[in-house]
Amino acid sequence: MTNTPNIQQNDHGPTTSTTLVIGGTGKTGRRVAERLTARGLPVRVGSRSGEPPFAWEDPGTLEAVLDGVGAVYVTYYPDLGFPGAAETIGAFSELAVKKGARRLVLLSGRGEQGAIAGENRLKESGADWTVVRAGWFNQNFDEGFFLESVLSGAFTLPTADAVEPFVDADDIADVVVEALTDDRHIGRTYELTGPRSLSFREATAELSKATGREIAYIPVSLDDYRDFLRENGLPVEFAELLGLILDGRNAGVAHGVREVLGREPRDFSDYAKEAAATGVWNV
Repeated sequence: MTNTPNIQQNDHGPTTSTTLVIGGTGKTGRRVAERLTARGLPVRVGSRSGEPPFAWEDPGTLEAVLDGVGAVYVTYYPDLGFPGAAETIGAFSELAVKKGARRLVLLSGRGEQGAIAGENRLKESGADWTVVRAGWFNQNFDEGFFLESVLSGAFTLPTADAVEPFVDADDIADVVVEALTDDRHIGRTYELTGPRSLSFREATAELSKATGREIAYIPVSLDDYRDFLRENGLPVEFAELLGLILDGRNAGVAHGVREVLGREPRDFSDYAKEAAATGVWNV
């Protein structure tokens, strides 16, 4: 592919502008920042510990973090489908364009109706946009909220035998970097998945094989899971995200990784073997 990094003019001629990576210490953001840096492109990490600091809940941090930025990888925490997210994304996108950021790449949720409002608000900003829709990450099992379940040896979830084509964060990052640096992806929406769909029962079997110890899957009702989230001070909305698996809307495999990168996505079993080899699941 022919890459076209964002170019801006200054008094000394053309210069490659900075790419702001929101959530640049997170699962996909960290990987995107690493890849852009490896290409020799300037990167600014958007996080509370960044310089300057950034936090979605603090509008006062938005101006400074966008100074000199030509492109932005936009990720929203805790989830783009949560209440108020669309309005926040809309205001941020408009400010980004006003301050000179032309390219915006948004990480959205596959099958999330609530996230579409956020996508639309970003598109309305006038930016050169790309939307990347992803489902559940492989890395939720070793870097995210499923890690404790793997370590404890049991998953208690309301997903029954519904299936999900888990997608790898490295594949997402590869796609995002292409979208940030190649004009051919402007105005496109890509859906990313892994190469096959698995139930959580099948996923835990893969994890058991990779770790060499039994990891159980224990199905519960959605109501019981909501109660669990409340009792542990976690957002109840996470239950609704798991509900997206239950209704089957995301059961099918999509081909965005192949469309952008010209290769197949990483399989869950390969991910599990490589993650196990790091020792992250040793107990």
